[in-house]
Amino acid sequence: MSGPISLEPGDAGQDTLALRLAEPRPPRRRPRWALDDATLAIRLPGHGPDEEAVSTLAAELADAIGPAVHPYEVAALLEAEGLSASLIKERYGHPNLFSLATALYERVPRTFPEPPPAADPWRPDTLRCLLRGVLFALPALAYLLIAPLWPIDRHAPVLIVAGIASWAWGQALGHRAHLRLVTGRREASGTLLTGSALGAAVATALAALPADGASAIGVAAAQSLYLAGASVLLVLGRERVLLAALSPLIAGAAVLPGWEPGPLLRVGLPLLALLATTVAAGRVLWAGRAGPAASDAGRPRLRASVPYGLFGLAAAVLVMLEGRRQPYAVIALTLSMGPAEWLLYRYRGWSVAALRVSATPGTFLLRSAAVLGLCLSGYLLLLLPAALLTDSEASLLLLAAALWTALLLQAFGVAWPPAVLCLAAAGAAGAVPLLHLPPGPAALPAACGVAAVCLAACAIRLLGRPSPHA
Repeated sequence: MSGPISLEPGDAGQDTLALRLAEPRPPRRRPRWALDDATLAIRLPGHGPDEEAVSTLAAELADAIGPAVHPYEVAALLEAEGLSASLIKERYGHPNLFSLATALYERVPRTFPEPPPAADPWRPDTLRCLLRGVLFALPALAYLLIAPLWPIDRHAPVLIVAGIASWAWGQALGHRAHLRLVTGRREASGTLLTGSALGAAVATALAALPADGASAIGVAAAQSLYLAGASVLLVLGRERVLLAALSPLIAGAAVLPGWEPGPLLRVGLPLLALLATTVAAGRVLWAGRAGPAASDAGRPRLRASVPYGLFGLAAAVLVMLEGRRQPYAVIALTLSMGPAEWLLYRYRGWSVAALRVSATPGTFLLRSAAVLGLCLSGYLLLLLPAALLTDSEASLLLLAAALWTALLLQAFGVAWPPAVLCLAAAGAAGAVPLLHLPPGPAALPAACGVAAVCLAACAIRLLGRPSPHA
């Protein structure tokens, strides 16, 4: 997760008064009254309207008269068709244009055609979302390659500290970079350049505290540097570039079942992927910095990104606690981040569609809650097979529900409730094993379940109103 997704489509304002614009109509045959007919009958005065002729004219102009909301619109239509005052008197027996327009308006039933369906501004890019989920999990192949050469289990605390710090920093930096993208690409690139370098340094320094050797610090530095470069590419939408940079890892892991690559390739392939990721991120940032500066380069406040960083910290701790119990469940959760992002877009699109067909706020609240339940249920059903295979049904599903709902709220700019609730869950779930408190292993699913319920209630309350979706 490299930060909040960009959620600012062009929205259409709604006015209480709208001008009725003339819609283009398909060409039709000339009406009988417009024919150059020498035998045109003349209506003698005093005989009243010619009902048959008026009915014929009404049938000919029914498609155009049906949507009218007042006889004056019909009068404007007749005038545009070139119907003269003399023809109205002689052929149809009406004293003037407005009399004939009223008669036509009364004869033709009202028809108000539905406007064409609007395009969905939140239609997700399915391939891109799935690719992002795969990219979140691919770096784990590096540990598969170096495992025989470096005892990962013994140095796990070093990598965990570096990973948690990088995750928290990356969430805050991703949010700040998206804010800067509104100003300009040059400003966002500068923020990412400074922030990613500083984040890698901070994560490495924190990982050095529990490290017991230079090799552990070096691996932690490599991990932090990769996460910084990958965050840059993901925030700027360079998923395919990152996939190409990780190709050495993919190739190395692919040959492991049938061939032993040896120590040189086991170390060289991860370093090559790290170098490619760093160079690619540097090239993208250099190209962004070369662009023109924005006229309004005001910097957003740093505190606006604090709750996103705190949520990243809490999410990393919760995932780490789950990984201690079921490492394969964490792999499934990581891969599911792509479908999770797809469902975030689907929620936005379906909520807008529900808003268009809802007549009252109460109706929209019910529809919004149904959309939330549908998206969340779909996400959990996707993870259910992995939860059953890893024997982590409750903990994995409840953790996934809490994280997805928190990301949904963040997508609407609601940052502090997810951060506080997830921090509380992470603190409670982490304190139980640390202090050997009851209920033991049940602490993580219990904490995630409470957080998921509170986050869902918050989402229904805040997102069940029309204003966030307008």
